Amino acid sequence: MNMVIKDYLPSYKEEVLALFRMNVPDYFDQSEEAGLINYLDHEVESYFVVLIDDKLVGSGGINSEWEDGASVIAWDMIHPKYQGKGIGMQLLQHRISLLEQLDPVPLIRVRTSQHTFGFYEKGGFVLQEVIPDYWAPGFDLYDMIYGS
Repeated sequence: MNMVIKDYLPSYKEEVLALFRMNVPDYFDQSEEAGLINYLDHEVESYFVVLIDDKLVGSGGINSEWEDGASVIAWDMIHPKYQGKGIGMQLLQHRISLLEQLDPVPLIRVRTSQHTFGFYEKGGFVLQEVIPDYWAPGFDLYDMIYGS
C-alpha cells in the first residue's frame, strides 16, 4: 500500500465531492455539499488529498480565521472503507506539523460535530463549546482547540 499526501488540485474536485457523498449521512448532512463546493471553488488556502495506490481516499485542509488569527482544520473526510486505519490521523498530523513550523505557531482550531469530535480529542484537541444543530438538524458544532 503506497500512501501519499499531495496538494489539492481542481482536477480532484469531483473525487472529493464523491468522497463527501460517501460520508453522508454518517458525518455530514447533504445540505453541507453546497458549502464544500464553494470552499473548493473559492476558499481553499491549503487543501490536501490522500492517495493510496493512486486512488483518492481522503482529503482535508487548513484555512486562516481572521477573527482570532487561528488556523482552522477544514473539510476532513476519509473514504468509509479506509476509516479506522490511521489515515485520517496521518493527514491531521501532516497539517499540524506544517502549522508548527510557522513562527509564531498559530492557534489551531477545528470546528466539527459530535460524530467526529472523539477523533480530534485523540489528536490533541480540547473541546471549547458545543452549539446544537449548528451545521444542520442533528449535527452539532463542536468547537475545539489544539493542545489547550
